[in-house]
Amino acid sequence: MVFYTNGMSPTVLQIGNYRFYFFSREEERIHVHVVSPDGEAKFWIEPTIALAAYSGLSKTQLNKIQKLVEEHKSEIVKAWQKHFKA
Repeated sequence: MVFYTNGMSPTVLQIGNYRFYFFSREEERIHVHVVSPDGEAKFWIEPTIALAAYSGLSKTQLNKIQKLVEEHKSEIVKAWQKHFKA
């Protein structure tokens, strides 16, 4: 389920303190941003799930977030396609 906070950055998932979202018109490659009170990260979804950038998060947190991205990949991709009309 996609929850829109505004037209520019729809929230795809909210799991615990982690908010998974997109920035509209950022770039074409499928990816997701994740923010928490401790920091933020960006993960590429395709061609493979990979960490693109981060700040303020520990390796443990990044590993946990990556596992969540892997578990919810299909939801993220569907939300991306719906949001960007792909």
